[in-house]
Amino acid sequence: MKRIPLTLLAIATAILMGCDSKSTREAAWKGEHQLTSPGKTLTMQFGVTPESGTPTYSLQFGDKAVILPSAMGFELRGDTQKKEFWNGGDITSNASEVLPLNSGFTIKEVKNATFDDTWTPVWGEESSIRNHYNELLVCMEQEGTGYLMNIRFRLYDDGLGFRYEFPAQRSLAYFVIKEERTEFALTGDHTAFWIPGDYDTQEYDYVESRLSEIEGLMPQAITPNSSQTPFSMTGVQTSLQLRTADSLYISLHEAALVDYPCMHLELRPGTYTFVSHLTPDATGWKGYMQTPCHTPWRTIQVTDDARKLLASRLVLNLNEPCAYDDVSWIKPVKYVGVWWYMISGKGTWAYTDDYPTVKLGQTDYANASRNGRHGATNENVRRYIDFAAEHGFDQVLVEGWNEGWEDWAGNSKDYVFDFVTPYPDFDIKALNAYAQSKGVRLMMHHETSSSVRNYERHMHKAYELMEQYGYNSVKSGYVGDIIPRGEYHYGQWMVNHYLYAVTEAAKHHIMVNAHEAVRPTGLCRTYPNLIGNESARGTEYQSFGGSKPSLVTILPFTRLNGGPMDYTPGIFEMDLGPVTGGNNNSKVNATIANQLALYVTMYSPLQMAADLPEHYEKFMDAFQFIKDVAVDWQRSEYLLAEPGDYLVIARQAKESGQWFMGGITDEHKRHVDVPLHFLEAGRTYEATIYADAPDADYATNPQAYVISTKQVTSADVLSLDMARGGGFAISFK
Repeated sequence: MKRIPLTLLAIATAILMGCDSKSTREAAWKGEHQLTSPGKTLTMQFGVTPESGTPTYSLQFGDKAVILPSAMGFELRGDTQKKEFWNGGDITSNASEVLPLNSGFTIKEVKNATFDDTWTPVWGEESSIRNHYNELLVCMEQEGTGYLMNIRFRLYDDGLGFRYEFPAQRSLAYFVIKEERTEFALTGDHTAFWIPGDYDTQEYDYVESRLSEIEGLMPQAITPNSSQTPFSMTGVQTSLQLRTADSLYISLHEAALVDYPCMHLELRPGTYTFVSHLTPDATGWKGYMQTPCHTPWRTIQVTDDARKLLASRLVLNLNEPCAYDDVSWIKPVKYVGVWWYMISGKGTWAYTDDYPTVKLGQTDYANASRNGRHGATNENVRRYIDFAAEHGFDQVLVEGWNEGWEDWAGNSKDYVFDFVTPYPDFDIKALNAYAQSKGVRLMMHHETSSSVRNYERHMHKAYELMEQYGYNSVKSGYVGDIIPRGEYHYGQWMVNHYLYAVTEAAKHHIMVNAHEAVRPTGLCRTYPNLIGNESARGTEYQSFGGSKPSLVTILPFTRLNGGPMDYTPGIFEMDLGPVTGGNNNSKVNATIANQLALYVTMYSPLQMAADLPEHYEKFMDAFQFIKDVAVDWQRSEYLLAEPGDYLVIARQAKESGQWFMGGITDEHKRHVDVPLHFLEAGRTYEATIYADAPDADYATNPQAYVISTKQVTSADVLSLDMARGGGFAISFK
């Protein structure tokens, strides 16, 4: 394909936007600067338009345009009304209009740099990561105001990252963002894998559609949640996965989200241009900034091979190196838990049904009657500890152990938990001693009910309690609307809270797994005790009516782009009706072989076997794979991939060097031929294959599987069949 001059692209964009083509052509190239990736894969153009002084960038993959010329910048809040007391008088000043910070700029200086280094993650999908990019720093000044704003671009062979930087300056020491105006002008009506833009939840099933179809499909895409705030009929969330008609794969996301609101994307009506949309605070403003400061990175990953997107570490690379000198206490975890017992509807978090409301320190739990369905009892927890010890699991998560669950949800309750007081039937001292005698730790659970103010005032005592009893990891949760009331899950205030919880936990050598938190943006590189997040639609939704089989083929391209997910796989009893005595008739939309494969395809250093022990005891031959599969990796090979359709991934364990493979498909049957070139040449391996039986089907026969063994070498190609909603898992010895 002949290279399309970027001047022509600028003209085409001008026509679409209704602008004068001549002025736009001049604007695109006056003061233009070009940046090429180290391997010449990508080319970026930057300039400031002469008529308006608007910063503009574009991106090209080889001879294919990826991002047409796109505007950059901000709208700031002007001066607000202020009351001053002067000589006894009350003087009110007038508020000024919104201040544009997306025009009137001139370039003052341009700096180029190259960086090439390799770093070692504490845990991850491989033992080393190369960070190789070319950099362009553009220093600008706004005429009239004298405001200084720089834009730093880093161009890798697999994508572009850029951020806004504000040096210390008297004229702009403090400012408030009304909106960020970063554009992503796409080249056509691409296929998108998207979830609704929402200030409070990411727990939606993905929709696959053309960009032009988003608005029409939005009403049915917005499904109920305990806390949700959709903001637009064309708003979507990052990481946004796109596929073009000419076979490019594009991902739009952000990296290093610190002290700034989470970014969504809003499709400008009648175009294929996304514009950034920041999560507001309780007053409606977006971000409160103090110079010197910078924004998170905006990221655009591009490839012509879907497998390379899975292998991209661009988001991690744009984060700062590890902030801790000592990381010896940070270890990947394989765990079971008293969780599905309640999620499924079999039991309850609450101790008693006597009280419609409770007040901590006043409610008489000692004389309350037990409801008989409480999950976190001494007897039940010991059963899980015994199971974990017998089968080599590191920890046991226990939810519902602490007072307050009787009225915890949906009441906008401030003092909802204290995170230190157990129910009468949970002996924290004895249970911890019992677990440690078996070589097992208990995993703490801190559900905040989104009363974040309450959590922060109790956090330190809660962490001290964990230290006292030998807990080294906590699963935190943020179900419901945020307190302080009016704040959102993904606003600047909450973004700061999530990181505060992680850094405070580090002082106590505690690892954090935050559920319902903001989506990951690679901060686990800097703070590796952020060992996992949920932050997407996880296995629990299989108990809430089910998820599409295709969900797990999309999440590695989207949610996992910024860090691992605590997806909590491993469900073997798919029909919850008999499990719960008819309390819940949901069905898990997967086969057993599919659930096994997720331990490889859904990367996480925090790996849960989520089902009940008695369910695993019925299928111990299949359960063996969960016991065997590693939790930390030396190397990963992405063998087959197409978002929304299928994945096949192989990984080599960091400690043992053993290889494992997982393959999954969507709602369609699929045959795949998988090359084994990643195995060591000249060596013969025994492959244990956990596969769907010929009659397996996620809807009609999900528990049908076959286990076989086969001698293989690196020269072999495995031919494998996957049922609808199925898959396969393989261990190589």
